[in-house]
Amino acid sequence: MKFKSINPYNGQEVGSFSAISTEELDRKLAQSQTAFSSWKKVPLTARCEMMKKAGQILRDNAEEYAMMITLEMGKPINESRGEINKCAWVCDYYAENAAAFLADEVIETDAQHSFVRHDPMGAVLAIMPWNFPFWQVFRFAAPTLITGNVGLLKHSSNVFGCALQIEDVFRKAGFPEGVFQNLIVHHDQTEKIIAHKTVQAVSLTGSERAGSAVAALAGKYIKKTLLELGGNNAFIVWEDADIDATVKTALTARMLNCGQSCIAAKRFILVEGIYDEFVEKFTAAVSELKSGDPTSEDTQVGPLARLDLADELHRQIQESISQGAELLYGGTQHNCFHEPTVLGNVKAGMPAFSEETFGPVAAMVKAKDEKHAFELSEMSNYGLGVTVCTRNIEKATEMASEVSDGAYFINELVKSDPRLPFGGTKLSGYGRELSKDGMLEFVNRKTVYSKK
Repeated sequence: MKFKSINPYNGQEVGSFSAISTEELDRKLAQSQTAFSSWKKVPLTARCEMMKKAGQILRDNAEEYAMMITLEMGKPINESRGEINKCAWVCDYYAENAAAFLADEVIETDAQHSFVRHDPMGAVLAIMPWNFPFWQVFRFAAPTLITGNVGLLKHSSNVFGCALQIEDVFRKAGFPEGVFQNLIVHHDQTEKIIAHKTVQAVSLTGSERAGSAVAALAGKYIKKTLLELGGNNAFIVWEDADIDATVKTALTARMLNCGQSCIAAKRFILVEGIYDEFVEKFTAAVSELKSGDPTSEDTQVGPLARLDLADELHRQIQESISQGAELLYGGTQHNCFHEPTVLGNVKAGMPAFSEETFGPVAAMVKAKDEKHAFELSEMSNYGLGVTVCTRNIEKATEMASEVSDGAYFINELVKSDPRLPFGGTKLSGYGRELSKDGMLEFVNRKTVYSKK
């Protein structure tokens, strides 16, 4: 089987990739098991040094890697560079903090000595998406490999060029053969991989449907899973907010990566006293965004990654309009490009409110007051994150318990940070990546108890 990555901006082929044979997959799985046997014995300091080197390789080759991201999935080149630099940061972060995170936890009991140690588990399969093709992999790989596990990557088929480059980063950084392997396989091989005795866990970032299917397979073979799925984040604006500053934050929160982010702000829930002002200023800001060739330095909005994604977004917009939403700006589609769009008067039940819109459309929702805004926010099957914009930081902080999501940001877009745990609730998945929490997701927390 052949896989092709296609530039969504011009339709040209970026690369062609042959699926590995069943025999080759068996060999790679066996190699993973062999590699784990020796990798887990490599001193932590040496594993950290290699990861630090991986970060430097990312920085040294940032232009090459960024261009591959842009060519394969259409991200504006400046954002692609930012993604590579963030990957280098996460490598450094875990290299510098792993010793503290993995230290034994002494617990006083009736034993002479009792503690919890953190041992690696084995091979962890990473099923990763196309929207942040380097970042999603590195935020998994940095803590997982440093811990002493080995990694198997099943990347999205439209970014296999990125997947090969990622594998090469670890090879150049000195990681032994088999510690991190890229698997060019069709999804029908997923069960075979999960079932293999060396695979002890699965980390998936992707759609709700993919997460459900993989979790079911992992459950069948009693393997641990971490799921980071879709999102329908609310961006709540109170009447006392600094509207000009809030609009700037909101624009980035919605349009970064052409809106193709699980943690993008998708529902703008505005207390009615500032609804008109916010909508007017936000729409004006959207109208000034420069669309075009994502390889150009001044492009802010590129194409969506695939035609089917643009078609789906257009359906959601048109159905919402037919149900009473107002088209305030944009609304047109040409192949993979979808014009940045603003919808007003969006109500619960419309696709623009209830579904995850994976692209540059902002849904404006009017709330009666702060309480109603939180109620509207909670009217979602997803639970990744919420933003609240206000001058009353103390009050907003006290109201964090009103939100069931995994993240609550005040006067800032929801974003991932290596220092903070990241993950969701409800249909947005379970488990946490990043920070110490992320490093401990794939370890055997082993109790050690000794008594004379």
